[in-house]
Amino acid sequence: MLRFEVLGPLRVLRAGAELDLGFPQARALLGLLLLRPGRPVGMSGIIDVLWPGPPPACAPNTVRRHVGALRRLLEPGLPPRAPGRRLLGRTGGYLLEAAADEVDVLRFRALTRRGLRATATARPEQAVRHFTGALRLWRGPVAGGLPEPVRAHPRFTAVDREVVRTAQMAADAALLCGRADQVLPILRRASAMDPSAEPLAARLVLALAACGLQAEALAAYEAVRAGLAARLGVAPGAELAAAHARVLRQQVRPARRRVPAAPAEPVRPFVRPDQLPPGLPVFTGRETELAELDALTEEASTRAVLISGPAGIGKTTLAVHWAHRAADRFPDGRLHLELGGSAARRAALDPAEALRRLLAALGVPARTMPTGVPALAARYREVLSDRRALVLLDDAACASRLRPLLPAAPGCLTLITSRSPLLPRTRPPATLRPTDPRPHPALLRTDPRPRSPHPPTADVRRLSRDLRPTTGTRPLPLPLPLPLPLPLPLDPPATANARPSAPLPRNPPSTADTRPLPLDPPTTDVRPLPLDLPTVAEARALLARRIGAARVAAEPAAVEEIIQRCGRLPLALALVAARAVSRREFPLGALAADLADPVLEAEPFGRVR
Repeated sequence: MLRFEVLGPLRVLRAGAELDLGFPQARALLGLLLLRPGRPVGMSGIIDVLWPGPPPACAPNTVRRHVGALRRLLEPGLPPRAPGRRLLGRTGGYLLEAAADEVDVLRFRALTRRGLRATATARPEQAVRHFTGALRLWRGPVAGGLPEPVRAHPRFTAVDREVVRTAQMAADAALLCGRADQVLPILRRASAMDPSAEPLAARLVLALAACGLQAEALAAYEAVRAGLAARLGVAPGAELAAAHARVLRQQVRPARRRVPAAPAEPVRPFVRPDQLPPGLPVFTGRETELAELDALTEEASTRAVLISGPAGIGKTTLAVHWAHRAADRFPDGRLHLELGGSAARRAALDPAEALRRLLAALGVPARTMPTGVPALAARYREVLSDRRALVLLDDAACASRLRPLLPAAPGCLTLITSRSPLLPRTRPPATLRPTDPRPHPALLRTDPRPRSPHPPTADVRRLSRDLRPTTGTRPLPLPLPLPLPLPLPLDPPATANARPSAPLPRNPPSTADTRPLPLDPPTTDVRPLPLDLPTVAEARALLARRIGAARVAAEPAAVEEIIQRCGRLPLALALVAARAVSRREFPLGALAADLADPVLEAEPFGRVR
């Protein structure tokens, strides 16, 4: 099932993952068809929208090419020149077939019609519920992200006017039944986007006065009056002047719940960021971990979940996949921030810079951001105080750098990925035996990585470097066995938070304290989720998903050897699968032999080439 969103940034999602819509004109064509799903749009109308100026002679052929690309995107596996069942051709035009629950504009119009029926039958409280439900689907300017000349076309501005009319009807019903507090945030957002709309401004003035904010109501009227005088040289119209007079005479029915105070800064549009990276289309396995994530996040006390494990084990892939699957639970935004805790050639992201990026994504102007980490963290938590948002913090390394980035709002959830557990262990590490000449591994390693009986070979690490153009992403370093695992750089704990440790061995490798630090001791909000290697069956399924089930079934022995040589590490398996896909005529047995052949150290996969 697809989900189409046009009441805000134009998006298409399949199973929670956002699709890449391609060129701007293809996006504009899809946005145009989404305004009236199920109704054909003529070729002349499409060309008129896609080319605001004189169109070129090849415009019809260009439209047909965009239609073909969109068909293949919406229906993967569709044969060439097949019409499909989504984007259909009609005489002289095209239409998009979609169910009512797949397109946000259709759900918006259905809820608006229910509100109108409730208003017509003198049920203002039910009308407010329906209208506000419709307006919650509104995420900003219609078809955001399209070129501004395209968005200025009357077909798009007509939908913007639909939203404004619904906001006005919601305000009228709320003022009638004393529920102005429920529509006040919506009116503020709508008025901030169109300050010159006098009917909307009149209702905002009345709603502010009904909520006990008479001073702010008079200030809102004065801002509109000054704007009209400066731009057009006219005075406010009769409707806005009458609303101002009612506020001065205190003739506005008070709301049942008063708003305590006005915002400290000018009202700005409510920003719902959606920064999640695209999900992996070939994701497979991890059913146990996904179920555990569902169980952890359903607990009321959970504010953050820490997914830990060695490099290449699939922490970020799991977090992004689950975040897309649970995106509907966080309607007020999905944030993503790369902290760079394990980056080799650059320092980790500074907490102050991280907070500034998060605040900017939430719509806070840079000129209003405070200075200093404590002030920025307080502002960040204030912005998220009344939201239900998901924050994905990728590649964290240090607990003290992570603490300011955790929101305290009960409706927010933070997903953290890290090579280090960062949290205190559930059991203290075992003490050293007097006869043991080496220190206990728990005192040397910050990430107790799962060991496979068949660790990754050196060829896999070289394959990671060799396949950078093929994979299209920056390959992570593979956790190959080292004589002494390198400690993760953590800030030394404060004296008040110091914890008794096991007796140190003679000649310790470093004087730095490399024990995992608690995020905020004692903490019950952050739940750990250590990630282990996938099972052999999951590793086999991963290869089958990437290179084809028939090819895996044809050479089971070679597949088992590849899994063993890769140590069941997901990143190593993905790299080998990428090489197998790029050489479809080459047998998997030869690929497994290259992984095992020590003679090919200088030239890995020489026979494949």
